[in-house]
Amino acid sequence: MTIYALSTGPGVSGVAIIRISGSEASKVIKSLTGKEISQPRVATLRKINNINTSELIDEGIIIWFPGPQSYTGEDMAEIHVHGGKAVVLAVQNEISKIENCRLAEPGEFTKVAFQNGKINLLKAESIADLISAETEIQRLQAIKIMSGKSSEKFVELREKLLKILSFVEAKIDFPEEDLPEDDFKKIKVDSLEVLNEINKILNDQKVGEIIREGFKIAIVGPTNAGKSSLLNNLSNREVAIVSEIAGTTRDVVETHLNIDGYPVIMSDTAGIRESKDEIEKKGIRLSLKKAENADLKLVVVDAKSVDLSGFLNDLLENNAILVVNKSDLLKDKLDPKILKLNHVLISLKDNANIDELILKIKNYLKNKFIKQENILITRERHRQHLAQCAEHLKNFRDKNGKKDFDKAAEDLRLATRNLGMIVGKVDVEEILGSIFNDFCIGK
Repeated sequence: MTIYALSTGPGVSGVAIIRISGSEASKVIKSLTGKEISQPRVATLRKINNINTSELIDEGIIIWFPGPQSYTGEDMAEIHVHGGKAVVLAVQNEISKIENCRLAEPGEFTKVAFQNGKINLLKAESIADLISAETEIQRLQAIKIMSGKSSEKFVELREKLLKILSFVEAKIDFPEEDLPEDDFKKIKVDSLEVLNEINKILNDQKVGEIIREGFKIAIVGPTNAGKSSLLNNLSNREVAIVSEIAGTTRDVVETHLNIDGYPVIMSDTAGIRESKDEIEKKGIRLSLKKAENADLKLVVVDAKSVDLSGFLNDLLENNAILVVNKSDLLKDKLDPKILKLNHVLISLKDNANIDELILKIKNYLKNKFIKQENILITRERHRQHLAQCAEHLKNFRDKNGKKDFDKAAEDLRLATRNLGMIVGKVDVEEILGSIFNDFCIGK
């Protein structure tokens, strides 16, 4: 079966690229242009015609990529036409007339590339992440995964387990033979080494997933301190309602932001104070919950009335920046206690020191979460397979220590399988759909 799809974004554009992959790719080009395919990887201007009437549809560029030296590993072609909706639709309608040609499903080009051994699952997922990247750090993370360092590490660990498994199975197959004591020592050392490596990867504060989804930042503090105004300022638009009336914000208002290249889910929360209003009290409970689950808290206070006792003191205990607003009204020096905290003086009225606040946010996220040398887990399925691998390795070490080799070998096989599931070294049909459905259609 030959598949085709629009690979550029939908809508009007200067150029649209229609991608074709499969055994009929050359037939598609011949049928549309009336000519033989061009030289490989050479852009050739051709008239693109209606198959039945030879009526001109458009003039465009044809590029031919013979398999296996193509993205999918199959014969591939790209048709570059003008990006009007009618042009794209007309070309696709003509391709649909050709036998054994159908519109591609989401992610099917990359799925075919995986099935033909052009890429592994980690690289496939990183391609999807690169396409959907909205910030610089998301792009860098996707590129890092695409470079293959993570894949190499998981393949390396899997190969170590396979080698250990060969020793254990040798003992099972030839029970009468005594394996050298050095081999038993090596099994213990190597299995512990793999287990420690996996535990180290798992102990990553979920940085990879956080970068994909966005860092959670909660704006918290007392009423009328300027929390909603700060959210609007950072968003460059009116996201939250601003009012002099205390308790205006009663629910959590969230927006996705790009903070100097860092993806952020910013939450404006209800002002924290004593209240008898049941709805406001519920909003306050939500505020405290958001603060508890946040990667970073921006604790906003009024410079004229800073009281660091009670709930404010609790909020500032960890992962917090104290944001002292209305600094333009300050007449006296700040309390020395404030100066010792991670703080910044701002004035939303004058737009003063907002850049300093943004820099503090960026530096906090960078210093706490971004470790260049780390092998990153970017999806929950990776984490689950690694956790299962670690559990089976623990079981293997226990059973192997008791010389219960048959059961130990089974745990080792399962540990090896879970590592293989991450990069696609074993049968992974059950997870392919969920992975590739996240792609756009032309990829």
